[in-house]
Amino acid sequence: MKRLTLTAWFMCVLALAGWSHAQATPAASRLGVAQFGGGFSVAGSDCPSATIYGLTNGCASNSVIKGLSVYGSFDFTRHFGVTGDIHKLSLSTPGEDSYLFGPRYVFHHNRYHPYLKVQGGVSRFQTIYNTAYTYKIYAFGGGLDFQLKNHINIRAFDLEYQKWPQFPFDGISPIVGTVGVAYAF
Repeated sequence: MKRLTLTAWFMCVLALAGWSHAQATPAASRLGVAQFGGGFSVAGSDCPSATIYGLTNGCASNSVIKGLSVYGSFDFTRHFGVTGDIHKLSLSTPGEDSYLFGPRYVFHHNRYHPYLKVQGGVSRFQTIYNTAYTYKIYAFGGGLDFQLKNHINIRAFDLEYQKWPQFPFDGISPIVGTVGVAYAF
């Protein structure tokens, strides 16, 4: 009888072990990782459509537009997050500005953080006649962030293939490249 009672108590202890939550809860955790930064951007514009609208740097001379970008991202988990980009490519000449937001997937390898992203948003196309047109756009892209220090990330490169389907004459598809620096929280 003693052996049966001892066995029953032992079985109860084993059965209740799952309910006891014996693992300690994490002492330090955070909701996610955020970074905000800025950089220099270069875009290759589609020449035929840009020339029709009187863009000064169309096919006749140079189809490269330069400007500044502001970007930010917030990663909810180790791999998934959201990102937003503002490309101001009309600082010195009329050009193409874009405002994009969407999900991103990040890979991690030591201090290197390559990522892929899909974004949607709006764009503004300005002509030499100071008229501006607004269009809906989407973009596919990716890049590489390098963690220089604990809170400083270098954006080694970011490439976006943008598609402006509402733009007249079959739309335009600029490719935008960005390099920059960001502060990570």
